[in-house]
Amino acid sequence: MDNDRILGNITALVAEERTLRERSTEEHGLDSGEQARLRALEVQLDQCWDLLRQRRAKSEFGEDPGTAKVRPPDEVEGYLG
Repeated sequence: MDNDRILGNITALVAEERTLRERSTEEHGLDSGEQARLRALEVQLDQCWDLLRQRRAKSEFGEDPGTAKVRPPDEVEGYLG
């Protein structure tokens, strides 16, 4: 997956996340399935951003960006600030 496809994926995930966040402020909020989907979106976004950062770093240092891999959720979500 190249950087443009990753960015396109991020754009689509952000759009869905915004929709759910807007609905979360409505009178009835989100049901449990929607809450789970929102959490899954957050994790997927973190993974996409991490992959993009890996690819950019590899390119910057003359490495093959194609060797960057999606890291597991527990690794990506374990990063501190």
